[in-house]
Amino acid sequence: MAKILLVTDDKKIETVVQTTLLDHEFLISTDGVTILDIMKVEAPDIVMFDSDTNIDLKQIYRKLKDFQTIIMLVMGEKEFPPEIISTAHLFISKPINQILLKSTIDSGLKVRKSMAKLAKSNKELANSLYQLNVLYNSSSRLAGSLSRDKLIDEMNEGLDKALNSNISCTLSFKDNRTPVLLINSNYKLSSRLIEALKLRAVLNYKNSNIDETEIFGIDEIEVEETVKHSITEYDFEILNYHKLLSYITVDDKCYGYSEIFREKEFSSDDSKFFQTLVNQVTLPLKSAILYQEIAQKNKELARLERLKSEFISIVSHELKTPLTSIKNSLDIVSGGKTGEITEAMKKFLDMAKRNVKKLSKIINDLLDMSKIEAGKMDYTFKTTSVVPVINDVVMNLFQIATQRDLKLNIRTIGELKNVYADTDRIEQVLTNLISNAIKFTPDKGTIDISAKMINAEDIKVEDCFKSQISQLKGEYVQICVSDQGIGIEKDNLIHVFDKFEQIENSLSREVGGSGLGLSIAKQLISAHKGAIWCDSIINKGSSFYFVLPVVN
Repeated sequence: MAKILLVTDDKKIETVVQTTLLDHEFLISTDGVTILDIMKVEAPDIVMFDSDTNIDLKQIYRKLKDFQTIIMLVMGEKEFPPEIISTAHLFISKPINQILLKSTIDSGLKVRKSMAKLAKSNKELANSLYQLNVLYNSSSRLAGSLSRDKLIDEMNEGLDKALNSNISCTLSFKDNRTPVLLINSNYKLSSRLIEALKLRAVLNYKNSNIDETEIFGIDEIEVEETVKHSITEYDFEILNYHKLLSYITVDDKCYGYSEIFREKEFSSDDSKFFQTLVNQVTLPLKSAILYQEIAQKNKELARLERLKSEFISIVSHELKTPLTSIKNSLDIVSGGKTGEITEAMKKFLDMAKRNVKKLSKIINDLLDMSKIEAGKMDYTFKTTSVVPVINDVVMNLFQIATQRDLKLNIRTIGELKNVYADTDRIEQVLTNLISNAIKFTPDKGTIDISAKMINAEDIKVEDCFKSQISQLKGEYVQICVSDQGIGIEKDNLIHVFDKFEQIENSLSREVGGSGLGLSIAKQLISAHKGAIWCDSIINKGSSFYFVLPVVN
């Protein structure tokens, strides 16, 4: 049965139409106001306009365009306005033939049915396209976040946009593993409904069919509620609404779930969208959890590193005071001020003084490293030449080298430009490099110290040092210290400048040291906006290089 509205003030037309269409619901309107009231309550399937009526059809017809209905024109003596004729669907002429009228109505109802089906399809297509757009945008935002809370919020926002649920409930966990129930609702919830949803959360989580779920009770759940409107309140009736539920799993563990309630029934597309979006949060959530775990571990490592540095600094300071007293006491005794010194006594006193000196060097290295890490190392920069610095260091170490019959050769290639540097710190770096060369070079060997100008583009290094060299631009003074020692394995070159690092071999264990010298050198050169690296050939020797930017 269809609903048909006849717009006429002609009783004869009314009678003919009514007797012909007995199988349908029949309505009659004789004025424009009645027509619009009928259309607003429930739009009829077909509206028939009598051309001979005295009603202003043109004005009414403009307002009928907003309603999806079939327009049928009963053609009489008067003509319809052109805009009505051009958009009408069905036509019949007076006098009305009942058989033709019935056939035309049946045809119109088929068109009406097709229009309704098409409108439904268009609506479903538009809804599907909208959901796909929401899914795409949500996926993009999910992929760009490493915050667990933000990921859950993005998921809930996408579900709310596309599904228009009355209530959505999402169970997740805070960093301390406290369960939290996020409730997004159109209206506020009664206290007993909230308790029911908390109970539902416990049961849903236990029924996740995942063995490694955590056990928690209702009282442990924290509730975070977001309400759009407070004009009314939901109660238990919401539990009878249509619902969708999907679990959030990370590494085969249940992280939580999402459940939505809606008074209107969900379509298959709604269900697919819901499951897809909830599933898409899994991978970025896994990354976010891993990222937060790493961040937490890094924070803890940073704390331990800070404590270690503070400990080293405190211990170094505490050791330096008694060591100074020991050194002064040894100087007094070895100077003969406390009595005559025998050869045996002198031998042991000299041994003690050498070890005091070695221990003092280790303590100074520890203090320097703690200052560098704390950002408290003092620098006094000035424009200077590196040649006097090299000469001073070689002069200071000359006697030590001579004791082992080692030659220290200095070679300056070309004219060197000045650098902007702290000469004391550059001297410290050079002293460390040449001292190491002396330690590892066999007796009667040669140590070469050279200096030359070089452009950053011409620096050639092993692969492990290329990243720091790639940051250099322009001209530099390059200083090189080469020895004839045992060399360093290629795989170990990257670790040479690490803290407390001594490449494992019998000679390195024999010569000892703090393992901080090269690490300190690297930090000092970095403070000068330079770079330091090395290359080596096993059983032939090693070369250590560093560059300092020139003053233009």
